[in-house]
Amino acid sequence: MDFFSNQHSLTAIEWALRAVIGFIFLVILAKIMGQRSISQLRFMDFIVALMIGNIIAHPLSDPELGLKGSMVTMGVIVALYVVGIYISLKWLPVRKFFNPPPLPLIEYGKINYKNLKKAKISVNVLLSELRKKKTDDIQKVALALWEHGGTISIFLYPQYEPITRETENAPLKLFYLPKTVIVEGRIDPKELELVGKDESWLIQELKTKHNITPDNVLLATLGDNQQLKVYPFN
Repeated sequence: MDFFSNQHSLTAIEWALRAVIGFIFLVILAKIMGQRSISQLRFMDFIVALMIGNIIAHPLSDPELGLKGSMVTMGVIVALYVVGIYISLKWLPVRKFFNPPPLPLIEYGKINYKNLKKAKISVNVLLSELRKKKTDDIQKVALALWEHGGTISIFLYPQYEPITRETENAPLKLFYLPKTVIVEGRIDPKELELVGKDESWLIQELKTKHNITPDNVLLATLGDNQQLKVYPFN
């Protein structure tokens, strides 16, 4: 088909066919990339989206540019994207590079200005995000985290949380964000250090109370009162 290659001009039908082929090809690529690339635009997703959008735009508007070359280029980019995601799932340093840990912007009612600069957002943007969550006072916020996806997670002090049927008659508790001590079989010593524990203590807890080793743990969190919650792979 001529509309795949470069020409000086295209008929209206050839333009339409080129657009249809380009659209279908993008749908296939999006399916290969997975729901992640649609539901949340992260660092790698953003780069790939910019490149694909730029590559497909030119042959759909310029008859002298062939569609075939653009489709091959996009196919290679998506293949690199899928390989990169796979490597990030298997190799922790790569995962931390593309998906860094969240930055605390507010801790116990106080703004962490150093992390605010790292996230490259202003105080006004932070206040705007708080207003979206119907929070009018920074001192009501126990913790606000800047997630690598570009959103802010806000945790209010228990006394400022909306009352539900479950919490209506329950006594107030101090705010505590559980520490993630194991992810996909890997122990995080930094999180353990924050609660004054070490790897030997964690391994012993897993063995005596849950009869499991860290290699078989998908996720383990340590809450208040040293309550360890374990989620095995199976």
